[in-house]
Amino acid sequence: MKEVGKMGCVYLYTGTGAGKTTSALGLALRAIGHKRRVVIIQFLKYWKNTGEYKVRKMLAPYYEIYQFGRKGWHGLGDLNEEDKKLAHKALIFAEKTIEEKKPHLLILDEVNLALHCNLLDTREVLDFLDKLPKKTDVVLTGRFAPKELIERAEFVNKIIDVKSPKETTTTKGMQY
Repeated sequence: MKEVGKMGCVYLYTGTGAGKTTSALGLALRAIGHKRRVVIIQFLKYWKNTGEYKVRKMLAPYYEIYQFGRKGWHGLGDLNEEDKKLAHKALIFAEKTIEEKKPHLLILDEVNLALHCNLLDTREVLDFLDKLPKKTDVVLTGRFAPKELIERAEFVNKIIDVKSPKETTTTKGMQY
């Protein structure tokens, strides 16, 4: 297999099925295995009892994770100006991160959902992607990815729910 690695790629995971963040975390683990620096920026998330947050110290110095979400669960219809400010803060933090930390892999978790909820403008995210260093790969996750990001990404996966239990189950170490 030929390793390209000279130009960063944009990976996009969208769709209504479960597993978008999990897929991104799989890429993160693979990158860390090669001692590559990974930074995860989570939009709309605050809860620190997830496996991907709790593992940060174990995987340091190759793994960093930052959350930009308002405390408590707020349905998509209950988002406000604070959520918008946090989403912009996350994107500004991402810009600063690529300049200062130069990660090999940057994951913008739930950025698609932030766009869908009008917390960010698609043009802002496209401009950010245009400024990426050539050796930084980026993963964009979240439902409802805008058409412009789908067109911009080199790899696009739509995750659909084929089957799931009628009652939602959450298992420590699986769903969180």
